[in-house]
Amino acid sequence: MFDTMTSTKILGAACGSLLVFMLGGWAADALYTTGGGHGGEGEQAYTIDTGAEEATETAAEGPTFEEVYASADAAAGEKVFAKCKACHKVDGTDGTGPHLNGVVDRPKASVGGFGYSEVLVGMSSEAWTPANLDAFLLNPKKYAPGTKMSFAGLPKATDRANLIAWLATQQ
Repeated sequence: MFDTMTSTKILGAACGSLLVFMLGGWAADALYTTGGGHGGEGEQAYTIDTGAEEATETAAEGPTFEEVYASADAAAGEKVFAKCKACHKVDGTDGTGPHLNGVVDRPKASVGGFGYSEVLVGMSSEAWTPANLDAFLLNPKKYAPGTKMSFAGLPKATDRANLIAWLATQQ
């Protein structure tokens, strides 16, 4: 059944396949290796701005929240609310998050029937003042560690102020 010629063909096919895999690996390595280059130093071709540095600079150098809030544009805040619509509503019904109509100056964790995190329930003696909302919207996880809200926050102070100004009109 297996003669010498068949065995030689099988061995040749196996060796040829290994050779193709080795040459393919070498070619891919040569094409996609970023190390080396000119003089062994690689340079970053471009950077992606995540806004992380901008947020710290804005907080350190920019105007205070009260100044930004005084000149806030409620119409622009309605556009910012588009980021919140996935979880929050302003028609008095709860979504994934509690409804936000009347939230400005409302006591924290006060929407009946909504399951707030323990952290926000512990803050229920405080109100959602514009300053508190600003701090929460900047970084919810930092403001209320353990909050159920998974939103990363709004890094721009003008966006936060505009949103809070718009929410203040939603009663």
